[in-house]
Formats: sequence, C-alpha cells, structure tokens
Amino acid sequence: MSASIFQLAIITILLSSPWANAQSSQSSQLSSSTSLSSLPPAPSVSFVSVNPTAVPLSRIGATEPASPTPTLASTPTSGSVPTFLPNAPPLPPLSSIVASKYPKLDTIPPIDSPEVQQWIAEVQASGIQIPSFSPTVAGGCPTNPQAATDPSRCWWTCGGCVRDTDISSCPTKDTWGLTYDDGPAYYTPNLLNYLDEHSLKSTFFVIGSRAASLPALLQSEYMAEHHISVHTWSHAAPLTTLSNEQIIAELGWCKKIIKDVLGVTPNTMRPPYGDIDDRVRAISLAMGLRPIMWTRISPAATFDTGDFSIHAGTISAAQVLLNWQYILGNASTLNTGFIVLEHDLFQQSVEIATGYILPDALARTSPKLTLQPVITCLNQPLGNAYIETNDNTTNPPPVTIRPSSKCSNLSHATFTTKTYAGVGTGHSSGRPTATGATGNNGNTTGGNQSGGASSLQSLPDMVIFVLLSLIAGLAVVF
Repeated sequence: MSASIFQLAIITILLSSPWANAQSSQSSQLSSSTSLSSLPPAPSVSFVSVNPTAVPLSRIGATEPASPTPTLASTPTSGSVPTFLPNAPPLPPLSSIVASKYPKLDTIPPIDSPEVQQWIAEVQASGIQIPSFSPTVAGGCPTNPQAATDPSRCWWTCGGCVRDTDISSCPTKDTWGLTYDDGPAYYTPNLLNYLDEHSLKSTFFVIGSRAASLPALLQSEYMAEHHISVHTWSHAAPLTTLSNEQIIAELGWCKKIIKDVLGVTPNTMRPPYGDIDDRVRAISLAMGLRPIMWTRISPAATFDTGDFSIHAGTISAAQVLLNWQYILGNASTLNTGFIVLEHDLFQQSVEIATGYILPDALARTSPKLTLQPVITCLNQPLGNAYIETNDNTTNPPPVTIRPSSKCSNLSHATFTTKTYAGVGTGHSSGRPTATGATGNNGNTTGGNQSGGASSLQSLPDMVIFVLLSLIAGLAVVF
C-alpha cells in the first residue's frame, strides 16, 4: 500500500487470510476438524494515520532484505550526568564492559560463580519465602496439567493468574504503557529516533546479553529518559522451567550489566514469554524486582501484537496490524489503561511500530491515547524506576507477595477479541495473543517477552483453558 499520510482520514487495508503464510509445522498443530480453508477471512483494518516513510506492508516479512543499520544522531559520553534523575551517578566508562567479566552470551549463566553465590545468599537472607514446588517441564500447559490447574501456583502462562505485586495495566483509562522487549538491537536506533521526534518515552525490557553487546545503545536509551527494566541475561528459557539458582543467575547478571553500563539498577522485570508463577515472583521480589506483564483480558487473549514472529515468518505484517486493531477495540472496554507487548529486536517489528502502530495511536482523537512508559503511567517519577534513585518513603521496595493470593475472575462480557478456530498466530511459548490464540515465536538469539489487566480465579476456567489448548493442538514449544 502507499505509505502517504492521511491525517484524520481512514486508510483501509484489506487483509488476506492471516493464516495463508503459516508454517507447515503450525498447520500440523491444528485439530482434525480444522483446516486453513475453513477459517473465516480476516476483516479490514482502519488507520487514522500512517508514517509517510513507512515501509510498505507487502515488503515487511521474513524474506525482507536487511536495511542498512541505522545510527543515532548523537550518543552520550562517559561521565555524562543524567540530570533528569535526582542523585543519579554519572555514566560509567564503556571501557569497563569487558566480555570476560560476564557469562557467555545468550546462555543460561552457571550458578557456581562468586557473583551468583552472593545473590543466592542475599535471596536466602531476604526474609521472603520461596515456594517449594518444582520447576515446570518444557512444553507449557499441555505438558504440565497438574501445575496448570493448581491455583496455589498462580501460573500466568496457564490462565492468566496475577498477584497484587504484578503490574499489568495503567490505572488511568486510555493510557497506553508503551513497552519494547529484547533489545537493545541493531534497529533500535530507528525506534529511538522516532520516539524522540514525537517526544515519546517508553519502557525497554533489556536482555543482559544484548546490553553487553551494545552498551552504548543502552546508554542512549537511558539518557533519552526512557525507562529501563530487566528481561534476564539470556532469554534462553521460560523462568518457570529453571531452578531457583538459575533464575537468580538470570536476573542477577541482567541487573549487574545494566548497573555496570548505566550506573543504576532497575527495580522491575518482565519474565521471558510472560512465564511467571509464585516461585518466580518470590525470587524476583527477593531480588528487588517487581514484575511488569502486559494486559490480559481472558485466559486466551492478551494485548500482544505478535510483532516478534514476523521475522520468523509465522505471522504476516497485516495480521499484526489486525491484532493492533483488536487491542484498541478491547482497550475501549476497560476501565483502566493498558500495556501492550511489542519488540525492538528485529527490523520488521521496528518497521511496524514506527510505520503504522505508533502513527495511528498518536493520530487518534476518539479516544485520544496517552502513550507513556510504565513507570510514568503508574503516576510515579522516573527516579522510582531504579534502586539507587527510588524514593523509598513514597515507593517502598517490594518485600513479599501479598497473602491475598486469590486470583480475580477474567470477565468475558464485553470483549471484541476475535478467535480463528484456535489457530496460533504468534509465540512458541504458547503465550496467548490478542486474537485469542497462541502462536509461534521462532526464538533465535533473543526472545519475546514479557502481564495482564485481569487474572483467573476459578479452577474450572483453568481446566477449560488447558483442555482447549490440548484439543486445538496449541503445543507449547518453549
């Protein structure tokens, strides 16, 4: 389609079937009663505005040639002082970031290092009790039926259970908690430039291995007053599948590299694939990290654009935009704001964000959306996003999971979510998407990310969710 801009006009993009380009492996996951030809055609998507320099949708896909790596107009220098954060230290010198000081990239860190042993001791001394249930096994809900239906575990992946300590929405209606996962990456500068041009700030969930590879880019994000948060060292496995010590190593090394690069330590995290239960929560809180998820409106529908999977060829750019329209429709039914899952790891996800989703969001007037980083949408100053600059008197650090552990019901009354016969669109973790289905992640070096506006209480609902996953063939390949 043409990339010309039509402010306050409607651009209609006719979408082909969202499943036409699905991988054969995904097709094999369909139940015997479902076929690609039986799926209903996708409706059209309307946009208020498109970036005039947007890459045409027909070119955004897995076979798209790599564009030249962009650069930032300027980068901060060592010793620069972040004046926007009270009492923040100067930026550390990048010469101090030496590969030999850190674990192997994109690999679960060993647990026998002096650093990890110290973090283990600190967790043990935190006073927070870590639940004793065993890690889950690879495969998600279908391969862990007992854990999936255990309400005491509060496993977000299987039904959407959240605790009071989880951040899963913004309190003010029509406020979008803007987040991007898995960077910093080679096309992140394009996103940063666009955000800067439009005076927008975001939350970036940083993978430690990416920070170690591109520390100057992480400093640029931070000095541009974006909110930096933890997204594990490697993103190599869902956290519920790891041992306590491995979880500590993943979170600890990510905290450390961010502190080494920026001089400050985040006090929030997002679990890879959104995979969190009470054991992972307790360890995170004991390490001073409060979980930030993305909005979830039912056991099978979350505010996930599916943008991560364009690169893998398991979803089309047009389907991502359809997911975005569904997210907006569902957001209008909420009494709160919302948080959406997007990524800056790949060229395609950045092109969709800067070419289509962000311009559309900014141009909408009915309702007008307020785009903010999560810390800001929570009505807190940016300084409260970091351990060193947090005001502990007004924003006490998390110390324990609240004993009120019942998960509230996910209402199904007013949703406009569309479900296409249980077929997945986005993520191999089996994480539900905005269309009410699961998807295929195709994770390579990075991953996906990372709660919900609502949570699941009843055991029957969770049983139904697991059974539907099995019947529809939503095999979860973490």
